[in-house]
Amino acid sequence: MTLEETMRELERLGTEQTRKTYLRHGAPQPLSGVNFGPLAVLKKRIGTDAVLARALWASGHVEARFLATMVVDAPAMPWTELDAWAKGLDWHMLADVFVTNVVLRSPHAAKALTWTRSKSEWVGRAGWQGLAALLTKTAVLAHEDLPPWVKRIEQELPGAKNRVREAMNGALIALGATGGAVQTAALATAKRLGKVEVDQGDTACETPDAAQYIQKIQARKEAKAKATKPAKAKAKKPAASKRTRART
Repeated sequence: MTLEETMRELERLGTEQTRKTYLRHGAPQPLSGVNFGPLAVLKKRIGTDAVLARALWASGHVEARFLATMVVDAPAMPWTELDAWAKGLDWHMLADVFVTNVVLRSPHAAKALTWTRSKSEWVGRAGWQGLAALLTKTAVLAHEDLPPWVKRIEQELPGAKNRVREAMNGALIALGATGGAVQTAALATAKRLGKVEVDQGDTACETPDAAQYIQKIQARKEAKAKATKPAKAKAKKPAASKRTRART
């Protein structure tokens, strides 16, 4: 499909209800109001098309950019292009979709954690969302030294920008799910920070309480460990002899 054909299809698939929903969540203009179901169908029609993806991303159109993350050849993107896309992020939902669809499929996913140092709200969010995603969905950070991330969150979260705080809160929960000393440190940090306040705009969305979530994760792990622990074999009573059975 050409860029013009794709844009016409996005316009056809849009609904006013979805458009209003995106706007309540802070979406910029322009947009058509296409939800992710039709976008997934359209993605199947297109397949992987790096040239079209770049054109869709450059358009600045909300759903065109969503679609760009779906059809781009993420594993083949050089770091300079991945970084340029990150710097072009303009709202929180796009940052999250970008991390899921592009960053996690990129060979530069670990390097993308440098975005956590960015002063841009959206680039910074992508960095912290990337940390959470790498911890929960991949083994990329399996041998990394994780306690420094917990320390950074405790130091930096209170002064971070709105949507960065939300992503850092999610990253803290992800760190708390790793177990062991990191889980203990993450829980202690979550308790000291308290419930993180995030302006969710004109929506019913709520920011999860990190301490409560980590404690739930701990409880689930403990319950699972007990359930899978082999039960002690019950001692069998000696079988009665034929003579004993006969007397009985």
